[in-house]
Amino acid sequence: MNKRLWGGAFTADSLPLLEEYSNSIQFDWQLANHDIAGSIAHVTMLAETKIISQSESQTIINGLTRVKEKLSSGEYSFSLSDEDVHMNIERLLHQEVGDVAGKLHTARSRNDQVALDMHLYVREQYDSLATHLLDLQQTLLTIAEKNLSVILPGYTHLQRAQPILFSHHLLAYFWMFERDRSRLKDARVRNNFSPLGAGALAGTTFPIDRKRVAELLQFKGVYENSLDAVSDRDFVVEFQSISSLIMMHLSRLCEEIILWSSGEFRFIKLHDTYSTGSSIMPQKKNADHAELIRGKTGRVFGHLLGLLTTLKGLPLAYNKDMQEDKEGLFDTVKTVNGAVQIMGGMISTLSVNSSVMLKAAQEDFSNATDMADFIAAKGLPFRQAHEITAKLVAVCSSRGCRLEDLSVVELREASVLFDESIYEALKVENVVSRRTSFGGTAASAVAEQIELARAALTRK
Repeated sequence: MNKRLWGGAFTADSLPLLEEYSNSIQFDWQLANHDIAGSIAHVTMLAETKIISQSESQTIINGLTRVKEKLSSGEYSFSLSDEDVHMNIERLLHQEVGDVAGKLHTARSRNDQVALDMHLYVREQYDSLATHLLDLQQTLLTIAEKNLSVILPGYTHLQRAQPILFSHHLLAYFWMFERDRSRLKDARVRNNFSPLGAGALAGTTFPIDRKRVAELLQFKGVYENSLDAVSDRDFVVEFQSISSLIMMHLSRLCEEIILWSSGEFRFIKLHDTYSTGSSIMPQKKNADHAELIRGKTGRVFGHLLGLLTTLKGLPLAYNKDMQEDKEGLFDTVKTVNGAVQIMGGMISTLSVNSSVMLKAAQEDFSNATDMADFIAAKGLPFRQAHEITAKLVAVCSSRGCRLEDLSVVELREASVLFDESIYEALKVENVVSRRTSFGGTAASAVAEQIELARAALTRK
Protein backbone atom coordinates (compact mmCIF):
# COMPACT_ATOMS: atom_id res chain seq x y z
CA MET A 1 0.00 0.00 0.00
CA ASN A 2 1.26 3.47 -0.92
CA LYS A 3 1.67 5.50 2.28
CA ARG A 4 0.03 8.89 1.86
CA LEU A 5 0.76 11.82 4.15
CA TRP A 6 -2.94 11.99 5.02
CA GLY A 7 -3.60 8.25 4.96
CA GLY A 8 -3.14 7.21 8.60
CA ALA A 9 -6.77 6.13 9.05
CA PHE A 10 -7.04 4.36 5.69
CA THR A 11 -6.66 0.60 5.23
CA ALA A 12 -6.94 0.41 1.44
CA ASP A 13 -5.15 2.18 -1.36
CA SER A 14 -6.82 4.13 -4.18
CA LEU A 15 -7.40 2.52 -7.55
CA PRO A 16 -4.96 3.71 -10.27
CA LEU A 17 -7.87 5.12 -12.28
CA LEU A 18 -9.05 7.15 -9.29
CA GLU A 19 -5.54 8.42 -8.64
CA GLU A 20 -5.13 9.57 -12.21
CA TYR A 21 -8.60 11.14 -12.27
CA SER A 22 -8.38 13.03 -8.99
CA ASN A 23 -4.73 13.99 -8.70
CA SER A 24 -3.82 17.53 -9.68
CA ILE A 25 -0.03 17.45 -9.90
CA GLN A 26 -0.30 17.25 -13.69
CA PHE A 27 -1.23 20.93 -13.70
CA ASP A 28 -0.81 22.44 -10.24
CA TRP A 29 2.98 22.00 -10.42
CA GLN A 30 2.82 25.55 -11.77
CA LEU A 31 2.15 26.69 -8.20
CA ALA A 32 5.39 25.21 -6.85
CA ASN A 33 7.29 28.47 -6.36
CA HIS A 34 4.25 30.13 -4.80
CA ASP A 35 3.75 27.13 -2.52
CA ILE A 36 7.36 27.32 -1.36
CA ALA A 37 7.15 31.09 -0.82
CA GLY A 38 4.02 30.64 1.26
CA SER A 39 5.63 27.84 3.27
CA ILE A 40 8.71 29.93 4.02
CA ALA A 41 6.51 32.77 5.30
CA HIS A 42 4.42 30.34 7.33
CA VAL A 43 7.37 28.61 8.99
CA THR A 44 9.00 31.99 9.69
CA MET A 45 5.86 32.99 11.58
CA LEU A 46 5.77 29.67 13.43
CA ALA A 47 9.24 30.39 14.81
CA GLU A 48 8.44 34.01 15.67
CA THR A 49 5.38 32.90 17.65
CA LYS A 50 7.48 30.13 19.29
CA ILE A 51 5.23 27.37 17.97
CA ILE A 52 8.41 25.75 16.65
CA SER A 53 12.02 26.57 17.42
CA GLN A 54 14.13 29.01 15.45
CA SER A 55 16.55 26.24 14.50
CA GLU A 56 13.70 24.04 13.22
CA SER A 57 12.36 26.94 11.20
CA GLN A 58 15.75 27.66 9.65
CA THR A 59 16.29 23.99 8.82
CA ILE A 60 12.94 23.87 7.04
CA ILE A 61 13.59 27.15 5.19
CA ASN A 62 16.99 25.90 4.01
CA GLY A 63 15.37 22.65 2.90
CA LEU A 64 12.63 24.45 0.99
CA THR A 65 15.24 26.60 -0.74
CA ARG A 66 17.11 23.49 -1.85
CA VAL A 67 13.89 21.87 -3.04
CA LYS A 68 13.16 24.93 -5.16
CA GLU A 69 16.64 24.91 -6.65
CA LYS A 70 16.54 21.18 -7.41
CA LEU A 71 13.11 21.44 -9.00
CA SER A 72 14.37 24.30 -11.15
CA SER A 73 17.47 22.36 -12.23
CA GLY A 74 15.52 19.17 -12.95
CA GLU A 75 17.25 17.18 -10.22
CA TYR A 76 13.86 16.72 -8.54
CA SER A 77 10.63 15.90 -10.34
CA PHE A 78 7.05 15.59 -9.25
CA SER A 79 5.34 12.28 -8.57
CA LEU A 80 1.74 11.40 -9.44
CA SER A 81 1.54 9.27 -6.30
CA ASP A 82 1.98 12.39 -4.17
CA GLU A 83 -1.33 13.73 -5.48
CA ASP A 84 -0.71 17.49 -5.65
CA VAL A 85 2.00 20.12 -5.55
CA HIS A 86 1.73 20.52 -1.76
CA MET A 87 2.26 16.85 -1.00
CA ASN A 88 5.07 16.63 -3.53
CA ILE A 89 6.96 19.51 -1.97
CA GLU A 90 6.43 18.24 1.55
CA ARG A 91 7.77 14.80 0.59
CA LEU A 92 10.77 16.34 -1.18
CA LEU A 93 11.38 18.50 1.87
CA HIS A 94 11.37 15.36 4.01
CA GLN A 95 14.09 13.95 1.77
CA GLU A 96 16.14 17.08 2.44
CA VAL A 97 15.68 17.58 6.18
CA GLY A 98 14.08 14.45 7.62
CA ASP A 99 11.21 14.30 10.11
CA VAL A 100 11.37 17.97 11.03
CA ALA A 101 9.69 18.57 7.67
CA GLY A 102 6.47 17.39 9.32
CA LYS A 103 6.42 20.52 11.46
CA LEU A 104 5.90 22.70 8.40
CA HIS A 105 2.24 21.80 8.25
CA THR A 106 1.58 22.87 11.85
CA ALA A 107 -1.40 25.25 12.11
CA ARG A 108 -2.40 25.04 8.46
CA SER A 109 -4.41 22.86 6.08
CA ARG A 110 -4.09 22.16 2.41
CA ASN A 111 -7.33 24.13 2.11
CA ASP A 112 -5.85 27.46 3.21
CA GLN A 113 -2.50 26.50 1.68
CA VAL A 114 -3.87 26.10 -1.84
CA ALA A 115 -5.99 29.23 -1.46
CA LEU A 116 -2.81 31.11 -0.56
CA ASP A 117 -0.95 29.69 -3.56
CA MET A 118 -3.76 30.76 -5.86
CA HIS A 119 -3.79 34.28 -4.46
CA LEU A 120 -0.04 34.57 -4.99
CA TYR A 121 -0.29 33.16 -8.52
CA VAL A 122 -3.20 35.40 -9.55
CA ARG A 123 -1.52 38.48 -8.09
CA GLU A 124 1.55 37.72 -10.20
CA GLN A 125 -0.63 37.32 -13.30
CA TYR A 126 -2.39 40.64 -12.70
CA ASP A 127 1.00 42.35 -12.76
CA SER A 128 2.24 40.43 -15.81
CA LEU A 129 -0.90 40.98 -17.87
CA ALA A 130 -1.04 44.68 -16.97
CA THR A 131 2.53 45.06 -18.25
CA HIS A 132 1.70 43.36 -21.56
CA LEU A 133 -1.39 45.55 -21.97
CA LEU A 134 0.69 48.64 -21.32
CA ASP A 135 3.06 47.58 -24.11
CA LEU A 136 0.15 47.05 -26.50
CA GLN A 137 -1.31 50.44 -25.65
CA GLN A 138 2.05 52.07 -26.31
CA THR A 139 2.14 50.37 -29.72
CA LEU A 140 -1.36 51.59 -30.58
CA LEU A 141 -0.43 55.10 -29.50
CA THR A 142 2.78 55.07 -31.55
CA ILE A 143 0.98 53.94 -34.72
CA ALA A 144 -1.78 56.48 -34.11
CA GLU A 145 0.78 59.29 -33.87
CA LYS A 146 2.43 58.18 -37.11
CA ASN A 147 -0.86 58.21 -39.04
CA LEU A 148 -2.52 61.43 -37.91
CA SER A 149 -3.37 62.48 -41.48
CA VAL A 150 -4.76 59.13 -42.69
CA ILE A 151 -8.52 59.07 -43.30
CA LEU A 152 -10.68 55.97 -43.63
CA PRO A 153 -14.42 55.29 -43.52
CA GLY A 154 -15.95 54.82 -40.11
CA TYR A 155 -18.60 52.10 -40.11
CA THR A 156 -21.90 51.31 -38.48
CA HIS A 157 -23.63 48.02 -39.29
CA LEU A 158 -20.46 47.32 -41.35
CA GLN A 159 -21.68 49.97 -43.80
CA ARG A 160 -19.64 53.09 -44.55
CA ALA A 161 -20.97 55.80 -42.27
CA GLN A 162 -18.72 58.84 -41.76
CA PRO A 163 -15.04 59.47 -42.48
CA ILE A 164 -12.69 59.40 -39.50
CA LEU A 165 -8.97 59.43 -38.85
CA PHE A 166 -7.25 56.05 -38.74
CA SER A 167 -5.58 57.29 -35.56
CA HIS A 168 -8.99 57.92 -34.03
CA HIS A 169 -9.99 54.34 -34.80
CA LEU A 170 -6.86 52.88 -33.22
CA LEU A 171 -7.25 55.03 -30.12
CA ALA A 172 -10.71 53.58 -29.55
CA TYR A 173 -8.95 50.30 -28.78
CA PHE A 174 -6.37 52.12 -26.67
CA TRP A 175 -9.15 53.24 -24.34
CA MET A 176 -10.74 49.79 -24.26
CA PHE A 177 -7.44 48.36 -23.08
CA GLU A 178 -7.04 51.24 -20.64
CA ARG A 179 -10.30 50.18 -18.99
CA ASP A 180 -9.01 46.61 -18.93
CA ARG A 181 -5.79 47.74 -17.28
CA SER A 182 -7.82 49.71 -14.75
CA ARG A 183 -9.90 46.61 -14.01
CA LEU A 184 -6.73 44.58 -13.42
CA LYS A 185 -5.45 47.18 -11.00
CA ASP A 186 -8.78 47.37 -9.20
CA ALA A 187 -9.22 43.60 -8.95
CA ARG A 188 -5.65 43.14 -7.73
CA VAL A 189 -6.60 45.08 -4.59
CA ARG A 190 -9.39 42.60 -3.80
CA ASN A 191 -7.11 39.66 -4.54
CA ASN A 192 -4.40 40.91 -2.22
CA PHE A 193 -5.61 39.34 1.04
CA SER A 194 -4.13 36.27 2.69
CA PRO A 195 -6.29 33.25 3.54
CA LEU A 196 -3.51 31.43 5.39
CA GLY A 197 -4.33 30.65 9.01
CA ALA A 198 -7.94 29.74 8.24
CA GLY A 199 -6.97 26.08 8.55
CA ALA A 200 -9.38 23.62 7.00
CA LEU A 201 -12.32 25.95 7.71
CA ALA A 202 -12.42 26.94 11.41
CA GLY A 203 -9.04 28.46 12.21
CA THR A 204 -6.51 26.86 14.54
CA THR A 205 -5.80 26.43 18.24
CA PHE A 206 -2.15 27.48 17.77
CA PRO A 207 -1.25 31.11 18.64
CA ILE A 208 -0.44 32.06 15.05
CA ASP A 209 -0.02 35.57 13.68
CA ARG A 210 -1.90 35.68 10.40
CA LYS A 211 -1.09 39.32 9.79
CA ARG A 212 2.63 38.61 10.07
CA VAL A 213 2.40 36.01 7.28
CA ALA A 214 0.43 38.49 5.18
CA GLU A 215 3.10 41.11 5.80
CA LEU A 216 5.90 38.74 4.80
CA LEU A 217 4.08 37.94 1.55
CA GLN A 218 3.22 41.60 0.87
CA PHE A 219 -0.52 41.16 1.21
CA LYS A 220 -2.69 44.12 2.15
CA GLY A 221 -4.39 42.15 4.91
CA VAL A 222 -6.10 38.87 5.81
CA TYR A 223 -9.54 37.38 5.32
CA GLU A 224 -11.81 38.22 8.24
CA ASN A 225 -13.69 34.90 8.11
CA SER A 226 -12.02 31.49 8.01
CA LEU A 227 -14.87 29.85 6.08
CA ASP A 228 -14.76 32.55 3.43
CA ALA A 229 -10.97 32.36 3.29
CA VAL A 230 -10.85 28.74 2.12
CA SER A 231 -13.98 28.72 -0.03
CA ASP A 232 -13.59 32.02 -1.87
CA ARG A 233 -12.67 31.86 -5.52
CA ASP A 234 -14.11 35.23 -6.48
CA PHE A 235 -10.62 36.44 -7.24
CA VAL A 236 -10.16 33.69 -9.83
CA VAL A 237 -13.57 34.42 -11.35
CA GLU A 238 -12.67 38.10 -11.51
CA PHE A 239 -9.39 37.39 -13.28
CA GLN A 240 -11.21 35.13 -15.74
CA SER A 241 -13.86 37.81 -16.27
CA ILE A 242 -11.33 40.57 -16.97
CA SER A 243 -9.42 38.21 -19.26
CA SER A 244 -12.65 37.54 -21.14
CA LEU A 245 -13.18 41.26 -21.66
CA ILE A 246 -9.59 41.65 -22.87
CA MET A 247 -10.02 38.78 -25.30
CA MET A 248 -13.33 40.24 -26.51
CA HIS A 249 -11.58 43.55 -27.25
CA LEU A 250 -8.72 41.75 -28.97
CA SER A 251 -11.18 39.69 -31.00
CA ARG A 252 -12.98 42.80 -32.25
CA LEU A 253 -9.68 44.30 -33.34
CA CYS A 254 -8.72 41.00 -34.97
CA GLU A 255 -11.97 40.97 -36.92
CA GLU A 256 -11.18 44.42 -38.30
CA ILE A 257 -7.61 43.41 -39.14
CA ILE A 258 -8.95 40.38 -40.99
CA LEU A 259 -11.40 42.53 -42.95
CA TRP A 260 -8.95 45.36 -43.62
CA SER A 261 -6.29 43.00 -44.95
CA SER A 262 -8.69 41.25 -47.32
CA GLY A 263 -8.76 41.90 -51.07
CA GLU A 264 -12.16 43.54 -50.70
CA PHE A 265 -10.81 46.23 -48.36
CA ARG A 266 -7.00 46.39 -48.92
CA PHE A 267 -6.74 49.01 -46.16
CA ILE A 268 -3.70 47.35 -44.59
CA LYS A 269 -1.09 44.74 -45.35
CA LEU A 270 0.10 42.42 -42.63
CA HIS A 271 3.79 41.67 -42.27
CA ASP A 272 4.77 38.21 -43.49
CA THR A 273 5.71 37.29 -39.91
CA TYR A 274 2.06 37.63 -38.90
CA SER A 275 0.62 35.91 -41.97
CA THR A 276 0.51 32.38 -43.32
CA GLY A 277 0.09 30.84 -46.75
CA SER A 278 -2.00 28.11 -48.27
CA SER A 279 -0.88 24.55 -48.92
CA ILE A 280 -2.68 24.57 -52.27
CA MET A 281 -3.19 28.21 -53.33
CA PRO A 282 0.19 29.92 -53.84
CA GLN A 283 -1.26 33.44 -53.92
CA LYS A 284 -2.85 33.30 -50.46
CA LYS A 285 -1.71 35.43 -47.53
CA ASN A 286 -3.93 34.66 -44.57
CA ALA A 287 -4.37 36.58 -41.31
CA ASP A 288 -4.17 33.31 -39.40
CA HIS A 289 -2.83 34.74 -36.16
CA ALA A 290 -5.64 37.27 -35.96
CA GLU A 291 -8.11 34.49 -36.69
CA LEU A 292 -6.59 32.31 -33.98
CA ILE A 293 -6.87 35.05 -31.35
CA ARG A 294 -10.48 35.54 -32.43
CA GLY A 295 -11.04 31.79 -32.09
CA LYS A 296 -9.32 31.44 -28.72
CA THR A 297 -11.60 34.11 -27.29
CA GLY A 298 -14.34 31.50 -27.01
CA ARG A 299 -11.94 29.25 -25.13
CA VAL A 300 -11.39 31.92 -22.47
CA PHE A 301 -15.12 32.65 -22.24
CA GLY A 302 -15.63 28.92 -21.67
CA HIS A 303 -13.21 28.83 -18.75
CA LEU A 304 -15.10 31.68 -17.08
CA LEU A 305 -18.47 30.03 -17.51
CA GLY A 306 -17.05 26.67 -16.42
CA LEU A 307 -15.74 28.09 -13.15
CA LEU A 308 -18.95 29.97 -12.41
CA THR A 309 -20.91 26.78 -12.99
CA THR A 310 -18.57 24.80 -10.73
CA LEU A 311 -18.92 27.28 -7.88
CA LYS A 312 -22.64 28.02 -8.08
CA GLY A 313 -23.84 25.05 -6.01
CA LEU A 314 -21.01 24.55 -3.53
CA PRO A 315 -21.78 24.60 0.20
CA LEU A 316 -19.19 26.06 2.57
CA ALA A 317 -16.38 25.44 2.94
CA TYR A 318 -13.82 23.64 0.74
CA ASN A 319 -14.97 20.98 -1.72
CA LYS A 320 -12.92 18.91 -4.16
CA ASP A 321 -14.84 20.59 -6.99
CA MET A 322 -12.67 23.62 -6.36
CA GLN A 323 -9.71 21.79 -7.84
CA GLU A 324 -11.37 22.73 -11.12
CA ASP A 325 -10.37 26.37 -10.62
CA LYS A 326 -6.83 25.74 -11.86
CA GLU A 327 -6.64 24.21 -15.34
CA GLY A 328 -8.92 26.82 -16.87
CA LEU A 329 -7.03 29.60 -15.11
CA PHE A 330 -3.64 28.35 -16.25
CA ASP A 331 -4.90 28.05 -19.83
CA THR A 332 -6.46 31.53 -19.70
CA VAL A 333 -3.19 33.02 -18.46
CA LYS A 334 -1.27 31.42 -21.31
CA THR A 335 -3.89 32.36 -23.90
CA VAL A 336 -4.51 35.98 -22.97
CA ASN A 337 -0.86 36.89 -22.38
CA GLY A 338 0.10 35.36 -25.71
CA ALA A 339 -2.74 37.10 -27.53
CA VAL A 340 -1.87 40.54 -26.14
CA GLN A 341 1.80 40.16 -27.08
CA ILE A 342 1.02 38.85 -30.58
CA MET A 343 -1.40 41.72 -31.17
CA GLY A 344 1.29 44.24 -30.29
CA GLY A 345 3.64 42.75 -32.87
CA MET A 346 0.92 42.53 -35.49
CA ILE A 347 -0.05 46.19 -35.10
CA SER A 348 3.52 47.50 -34.98
CA THR A 349 4.51 45.80 -38.26
CA LEU A 350 1.45 46.29 -40.48
CA SER A 351 1.52 48.62 -43.50
CA VAL A 352 -1.21 51.23 -43.98
CA ASN A 353 -2.63 51.75 -47.50
CA SER A 354 -3.73 55.34 -46.96
CA SER A 355 -4.77 56.03 -50.57
CA VAL A 356 -7.19 53.10 -50.59
CA MET A 357 -8.59 54.18 -47.23
CA LEU A 358 -9.13 57.73 -48.48
CA LYS A 359 -10.83 56.60 -51.71
CA ALA A 360 -13.19 54.42 -49.67
CA ALA A 361 -13.99 57.36 -47.38
CA GLN A 362 -14.93 59.45 -50.43
CA GLU A 363 -17.47 56.91 -51.62
CA ASP A 364 -20.92 55.81 -50.50
CA PHE A 365 -22.04 59.26 -49.35
CA SER A 366 -20.13 59.29 -46.08
CA ASN A 367 -20.38 63.10 -46.21
CA ALA A 368 -24.21 63.07 -46.28
CA THR A 369 -24.52 64.01 -42.62
CA ASP A 370 -22.43 67.12 -43.32
CA MET A 371 -24.77 68.11 -46.14
CA ALA A 372 -27.72 67.86 -43.74
CA ASP A 373 -25.76 69.75 -41.08
CA PHE A 374 -24.98 72.50 -43.64
CA ILE A 375 -28.60 73.50 -44.12
CA ALA A 376 -29.59 72.69 -40.52
CA ALA A 377 -26.97 75.17 -39.34
CA LYS A 378 -28.86 77.82 -41.34
CA GLY A 379 -32.00 77.32 -39.31
CA LEU A 380 -33.77 74.37 -40.96
CA PRO A 381 -34.93 71.69 -38.49
CA PHE A 382 -32.53 68.77 -38.75
CA ARG A 383 -35.29 66.27 -39.55
CA GLN A 384 -36.21 68.27 -42.65
CA ALA A 385 -32.54 68.65 -43.56
CA HIS A 386 -32.15 64.87 -43.16
CA GLU A 387 -35.09 64.21 -45.50
CA ILE A 388 -33.82 66.63 -48.16
CA THR A 389 -30.35 65.07 -48.08
CA ALA A 390 -31.77 61.53 -48.22
CA LYS A 391 -33.64 62.42 -51.41
CA LEU A 392 -30.46 63.88 -52.93
CA VAL A 393 -28.63 60.65 -52.02
CA ALA A 394 -31.33 58.69 -53.85
CA VAL A 395 -30.86 60.90 -56.92
CA CYS A 396 -27.09 60.35 -56.88
CA SER A 397 -27.52 56.60 -56.38
CA SER A 398 -29.70 56.40 -59.47
CA ARG A 399 -27.15 58.39 -61.51
CA GLY A 400 -24.07 56.70 -60.09
CA CYS A 401 -22.55 59.98 -58.92
CA ARG A 402 -21.53 61.63 -55.64
CA LEU A 403 -23.30 64.43 -53.76
CA GLU A 404 -20.56 66.88 -54.68
CA ASP A 405 -21.20 66.10 -58.39
CA LEU A 406 -24.64 67.74 -58.19
CA SER A 407 -24.76 71.31 -59.49
CA VAL A 408 -25.64 74.16 -57.15
CA VAL A 409 -28.79 74.71 -59.24
CA GLU A 410 -29.92 71.15 -58.52
CA LEU A 411 -29.08 71.56 -54.87
CA ARG A 412 -31.03 74.82 -54.58
CA GLU A 413 -34.02 73.10 -56.14
CA ALA A 414 -33.95 70.85 -53.10
CA SER A 415 -33.33 73.73 -50.67
CA VAL A 416 -32.62 77.41 -51.19
CA LEU A 417 -30.25 77.23 -48.22
CA PHE A 418 -27.57 75.58 -50.37
CA ASP A 419 -24.84 77.75 -51.92
CA GLU A 420 -21.39 77.32 -53.46
CA SER A 421 -19.73 76.82 -50.07
CA ILE A 422 -21.40 73.41 -49.79
CA TYR A 423 -18.65 71.91 -51.95
CA GLU A 424 -15.95 72.82 -49.43
CA ALA A 425 -18.12 71.40 -46.67
CA LEU A 426 -18.44 68.09 -48.51
CA LYS A 427 -14.70 67.51 -48.97
CA VAL A 428 -13.82 64.47 -46.89
CA GLU A 429 -10.84 66.23 -45.30
CA ASN A 430 -13.12 69.03 -44.12
CA VAL A 431 -15.77 66.57 -42.96
CA VAL A 432 -13.13 65.14 -40.63
CA SER A 433 -11.49 68.40 -39.57
CA ARG A 434 -14.76 70.03 -38.47
CA ARG A 435 -15.46 67.35 -35.86
CA THR A 436 -13.60 69.16 -33.12
CA SER A 437 -15.87 68.21 -30.22
CA PHE A 438 -14.05 66.55 -27.32
CA GLY A 439 -13.37 62.95 -28.26
CA GLY A 440 -14.10 63.67 -31.92
CA THR A 441 -12.14 62.68 -35.00
CA ALA A 442 -10.69 66.06 -36.06
CA ALA A 443 -6.90 66.11 -35.99
CA SER A 444 -6.95 68.73 -33.23
CA ALA A 445 -9.28 66.59 -31.10
CA VAL A 446 -7.23 63.45 -31.76
CA ALA A 447 -4.04 65.31 -30.84
CA GLU A 448 -5.67 66.23 -27.53
CA GLN A 449 -6.70 62.61 -27.10
CA ILE A 450 -3.13 61.48 -27.72
CA GLU A 451 -1.91 63.72 -24.91
CA LEU A 452 -4.49 62.17 -22.60
CA ALA A 453 -3.39 58.72 -23.73
CA ARG A 454 0.23 59.53 -22.97
CA ALA A 455 -0.79 60.65 -19.50
CA ALA A 456 -2.78 57.45 -18.99
CA LEU A 457 0.29 55.35 -19.74
CA THR A 458 2.20 57.03 -16.93
CA ARG A 459 -0.44 56.09 -14.34
CA LYS A 460 0.43 53.00 -12.33
